Amino acid sequence: MSPGAPSPTASARADSPTSAPRRGATSVPTSLRWGLHLLVAALLALASVRSVVDGSDDWPWVLACSALVGAVYAVGSRWSAAASSRGAGLWLAVLLGTWLALLVLSPEAVYLAFPWFLLLLHLLPRPAGLVAVALTTAAAVAGFAWHQDTFTAAMAIGPMLGAGVAIATVYGYHALQAESEQRRRLIVELDRTRAELAAVQHRTGVLDERERLAREIHDTLAQGLSSIQLLLRAAGRALDPARPAGPAAPLDTARAAVLVEQARQTAQENLAEARRFVRELAPRDLEGSTLAAALQRLCDTTAARTGIRVSFHDEAGAASLSTPVEVALLRIAQTALANTAQHAHASRADVTLTVMDSAVTLDVVDDGTGFGTRPPLPEFAAGPATGGFGLRSMQSRAAELGGVLAVESAPGLGTAVSAQFARPAATPPAEEAPDEHDVPAAPADEGVR
Repeated sequence: MSPGAPSPTASARADSPTSAPRRGATSVPTSLRWGLHLLVAALLALASVRSVVDGSDDWPWVLACSALVGAVYAVGSRWSAAASSRGAGLWLAVLLGTWLALLVLSPEAVYLAFPWFLLLLHLLPRPAGLVAVALTTAAAVAGFAWHQDTFTAAMAIGPMLGAGVAIATVYGYHALQAESEQRRRLIVELDRTRAELAAVQHRTGVLDERERLAREIHDTLAQGLSSIQLLLRAAGRALDPARPAGPAAPLDTARAAVLVEQARQTAQENLAEARRFVRELAPRDLEGSTLAAALQRLCDTTAARTGIRVSFHDEAGAASLSTPVEVALLRIAQTALANTAQHAHASRADVTLTVMDSAVTLDVVDDGTGFGTRPPLPEFAAGPATGGFGLRSMQSRAAELGGVLAVESAPGLGTAVSAQFARPAATPPAEEAPDEHDVPAAPADEGVR
């Protein structure tokens, strides 16, 4: 067990798959390191106190050697974990040398062999560690016998049992650490694989949806536009003064009118298909509903689910907005309220929709804990059904439509999220696209609304 905490450099080397670790173990918990420190200190104190209590003539030397062993141990424990194999081996040699001197003076020093076993097994490679433990065991047995009149088997059994327990403890701990590290890497790899699989599934879903939309557009809008082009081209030929004269000449104007009517009907059908596409792509919250009603439902749902008092303030009136802007405002409100519910610890939140002549603004304000807005900003939680990435998602939604997202917050003062989009100039009624049932004398260019 390493008495010193491993340095970041050593940890990086241990984590690197291409570099072999210097020791047989990974980092050791702080509690075990301090336990080893206390054990060494207690055993040194035992040797010192016994020499004084027994009235040994060598007690000053015992105190001096104990202090020296403690100093060498304390100094080495600070840098041995980050040192090279040669540096750790040098420190262990000095430590064991001072211990042997203490062992000659005090029989109680033999008990220090056990913490030395742990150090040797942890700091040295396995073959060198086992050899060092065997030599230390022999030294402990010899030192113990030095202070006794006769040699008994118990003098050898004690250090040998201590060495066996130390070997089983250290290498068992190493095995557990290796298994734990392997499981950690497997979990990391599993998380990475799941993320990659989710990304692949997302891309596959996007591609499938694009393919479906491409087929739908080809089979409806593209075919309809092609038919309109053919019908108008035929009508143009029927009204061309330069066309060859024939017996059907008196019917050309009527035929052109029929072709134009067919083209108009086809355009009307295509417009209905385009509107159907827009309805399918719009969120279900906006289907058959206004943005204000969708925001009111969102506030009510959030309040019922979280217990936060969420109020909606509609200052938009009967103003109409484009579908992309409505979708963006709804998603931003969902994400902001989700963050309020999950992280702000707020008791109240207010959602305000304001429509002016030149801009539309959505404000989401809460009385939560707030945060510092200096970079880097914390990630917001993804709102329900958004699949977004918090603040970045809201910012990208606003930027895609030329809008601006602002976040104001301070610790303890709550958070305010504001999204603003520009409104195009109002279109005169005379230039509005006709309804499906209107048949104008000179049809205007009908766009997909």
